[in-house]
Order: sequence, then C-alpha cells, then structure tokens
Amino acid sequence: MSTKFTTRTTCRSCGSSALEPVLSLGETPLANALVTDPDEADERVPLDVVFCRDCTLVQITEDVAPEVLFRDYVYFSSFSDTAVENARGIAERLIAERSLDDESLAMELASNDGYLLQHYRRRGVPVLGIEPARNIAEVARRKGIETIDEFFTRELAETLAGRADVVHANNVLAHVADVNGFVAGIATVLKDSGVASIEVPYVREMIELLEFDTIYHEHLCYFSLTALDTLFARHGLTIGAVEQIPIHGGSLRFFAGRGMPRAQSVKSLLEEEREWGVATSDAYRRFGDRVRALCGELRETLASLKSEGKKIAAYGASAKGTTLLSFSGIGGETLDFVADRSTVKQGKRTPGTRLEIVAPDELLKRMPDYLLLLTWNFADEIMHQQEEYRRRGGRFIIPLPEVAIV
Repeated sequence: MSTKFTTRTTCRSCGSSALEPVLSLGETPLANALVTDPDEADERVPLDVVFCRDCTLVQITEDVAPEVLFRDYVYFSSFSDTAVENARGIAERLIAERSLDDESLAMELASNDGYLLQHYRRRGVPVLGIEPARNIAEVARRKGIETIDEFFTRELAETLAGRADVVHANNVLAHVADVNGFVAGIATVLKDSGVASIEVPYVREMIELLEFDTIYHEHLCYFSLTALDTLFARHGLTIGAVEQIPIHGGSLRFFAGRGMPRAQSVKSLLEEEREWGVATSDAYRRFGDRVRALCGELRETLASLKSEGKKIAAYGASAKGTTLLSFSGIGGETLDFVADRSTVKQGKRTPGTRLEIVAPDELLKRMPDYLLLLTWNFADEIMHQQEEYRRRGGRFIIPLPEVAIV
C-alpha cells in the first residue's frame, strides 16, 4: 500500500519560496500507523525539514492527507498523568483569571478524549470540543464532553463565530497544513474579549536538545515565538504573553487575543530569539550533524550491551519512537518488544520495526535488563510507575539529548 502525499515548495505560513534544507530523515513510516496485519507492507513517506528565511518557520515539506493521519487515532491524552495535570492547571487558572461561569464557553481544538475540557465541566463551565478522530471523540462524549468530530476549518469556525470566551489549542497547531486558515478560525470563534491559550513544542528546545524524534509526518511545523508572532498578527490577533513550560521536552504556552497589550515576557523572548539567531540558518544547519552523531552513539551503546548478552526492550510505542528507531536503524535485532500503557496500542506492532506492543505488566514477567525510553518526555512519570522494575535491577536508557543509562 502506498500513501499519497504532496510536496510543498513554499512556506506554509508566509508563502515564501526561500526554503533552506535543514535535515532529511529519509523515507520513514507514518509514525502512528500501528500494525495489525503482519502481511501488510509498511507505508513510508519522505521526511524533509526546511527553514523559511523570510518568516523563520521551520517545517517539513511533505503533506499526508489528514484523513489518513487523524480520523482513526491512537493517542489518548488521558493515558498521560502529566498531560492531564498540565491541562487541569491551565483550566483552573483561566477559570479564576477570567471569571468564567455557567454562561461562558470553553472550547478546545483537537480536544482528544476530553482530558482538558473535563476540568471546566467539573467547575460548571460549558464546553465544546472539536476532535476529528471519531474514535476518540466518542470517548469524550461518553464523559459528557460535547464534541464535534470534524477538522477545524474556516468554514466550521464560521458556524461557531463569536461564541468562545476561551479557546485552547494544545499541540495541534503543528499538525495543521493550513495554518493560516486555522488561526483565522481561532480569531473567528473568539468573542471580542476572548483569549486563545495555545501550546506548541518549542523549536529552540528541539534544536538545542536534539529532539529530532519530534519530527514526523503529523508534525508539519516547529515554531519559534518569532514565527508565531508574524502568523497571528496576520489574522488580527496579538500575542500578549508567553511562558516556557517543560511538557513535551520544552514547549511554549502563549495567550493571544484582539488588541491584547504586550507583556514583557513576549518582548524578552523575541529579543532572546533574535540574539540566538532565529532568523539565520546557522543553528539549524548544525542540528543535522549533531543528530547523526547522537544516533551513532546510541547504536554503539546498544550494540555494546547486546554483545554482553543483555536483553533490551523499549518503553513507549510513541510517534517519536518511530522516528528515532527508523533514522537510527534500530529494530528487532536489538529490541525484544515495547511496553506501553495505552490499551489501544497493546497487541499491535510498531510501524517499520514491527515490535510487539505489550502492557507494562509484562516488564516484570520478561524482565529485560534495559529499557530504551522512547517516551523520554514523560521520563519522571514513567520511571515512578516502574519503581518495581527498577528495584529488581532494570535500568532505563535515555536516548537524548545525550545517551544516558539510569
């Protein structure tokens, strides 16, 4: 089976053709295309990263149809305690700061299984989720979260115009091919006094901490505040405040609205990015060389352990794990299986590598000597959950920003 895709030659945000290559990850499997039929061929699509010299946006050039990637999705946010707690914190904060009540509306774009909106609902604030993955939207509805199972477009936004006091968009903006249509839609659904609270993985953290495994076909863009500021201003929204938060290996949480005053946090970070070189290609060009060196070190570490007769498995059948294993050339010759907490993934196999996905309970039965932690962004949570495995002598291999055994 061959996945249809298109290749862009202009910037997703500003339309410029001044795109400079950063890193090619070759032809990789679709990151969440878990395997149920062992005879089914892997679907592979080129994965190339470029930098726009005009608006600074880092992006991939390939577009896979969103219906292929997102209509039947395997990532349920509620399986991560960290994600749920992060959501609870921002929901309760905005309820207090904006005096939200039973006449307000909190909306989330890519609302997943209701992991965030449930916190508003418990406080009596009406909610509306937009979630294109129909299997996940149904789970949210069973929790009492009103959910529209469609992609968020300009056209859908027009039917919801001016209704939202708060719009959340966590880890979705990077997934959107039409970023201008998406941001225009946010401006449309917001009340004049409304605020958008948006979280995106931060490109500077990705570059500096070598988080190349966050690059896959679902993640079309890798944002700096500089690129975001230009994008949102184009649609009449001002970024008024920004915070750097640790989730997902380092993210930006920013707040945008009509005519919002600029907080010092925005001015300071824009200046930091300018000094860092956000508008030049130097840092991005070095990124590729550093990634290749890291992958070589990881392969050598695992090969050395295997030569000692050690058993190695992985933890986290994640999208980022697909990229890391594919580009590093690591598979079933090295790893025996992968454990994952998500019951939706258990019993399937990983794309490309075809590793068996098992429940975490299997770790104590099979007792591999080492676990390669593919979901390193939740390292503290996972290692706490696996205290007994560690007590019995099991150890974790953290693959980046440098290879470490703990």
